Amino acid sequence: MNLLNRRALVAVLAATLTSAGWAQSFPSKPLKIIVPFGAGGVADLTARTVGQKLSQTLGQPVVIENKPGAGGVGAADTVAKSAPDGYTLLLMSNASAVTATLFNKLPYDTVKDFTPVSTLGFFDIAVVTATESKFKTLGEVLAYAKANPGKLNVGSINIGSTQNLAAELFKSNSGVDMQIVPFNGTPAVVNALRGGQIDVAVEIVSPIMGQIKGGALRALAITDTTRSALLPDVPTTKEAGLPNYQASSWNALAVPAGTPKDVVARLHREIAAAINDPEVSKKLRDLNIEPRASTPEQTQAFLQSEIKRWGDVIVKANIPRQ
Repeated sequence: MNLLNRRALVAVLAATLTSAGWAQSFPSKPLKIIVPFGAGGVADLTARTVGQKLSQTLGQPVVIENKPGAGGVGAADTVAKSAPDGYTLLLMSNASAVTATLFNKLPYDTVKDFTPVSTLGFFDIAVVTATESKFKTLGEVLAYAKANPGKLNVGSINIGSTQNLAAELFKSNSGVDMQIVPFNGTPAVVNALRGGQIDVAVEIVSPIMGQIKGGALRALAITDTTRSALLPDVPTTKEAGLPNYQASSWNALAVPAGTPKDVVARLHREIAAAINDPEVSKKLRDLNIEPRASTPEQTQAFLQSEIKRWGDVIVKANIPRQ
């Protein structure tokens, strides 16, 4: 073996041993999960529930740092620019996929600058109406919209939100002219429904579960491919007459690109174990979240598919870029 080949072999062995040693000693200090939403929301509670379990299994504190605002761009930028050592994680969500198209320029690349580790959970989205509404099924809503182009008013929260884009996707998939009416928050959407200012709304189930259970709102359809465990009697949009319509909200964890593969693998194992832990699963389901882990490869592919899905909706709906 000549000197050049010997040096190359030594370099490879050194890198391998360093990576293995790094993974074996990981973690040796507290971890941090950057959450791009305020404290007390579903995303924050998801991170805290999983983080608490991770702190037990990893033997280190897991600190939750809330960094809301700017569509999550500030939080993502913080993680993208942090050391790729596995100690700083980003709570990703639908917003991560949406901002990739909605913003003219980001200080990072959503696909290239992060290594997704695993999904955490999925949130059902529903098409709902007021209990006093004349609409009893999604089929009746679609029939009315077809017979009265432009007259059906569909509410959602602010433009560019997951709910708003899901409403736009509902419009495009139905092939019917309808008005998407944005509001500044879920309470305003509920008030508009109950006051008759809008006919139906597209909203994440969690914040309106109380109104549905209390009889103020009626869920007409779940927008995912399977029925909700929370509302098992409510059909999916496919069952209700829109076979190509699917939308859900989700959370995942990611680390900066370049994080050693062994560290990513360790994080994935612990996150998946946490998600599958009966106590953690129950806590998440109590928050109206369906726990669901995935491999780093599956999570990366899912993120890219979400970017394309919502990017197409943004373009088709002519939503202005920010």
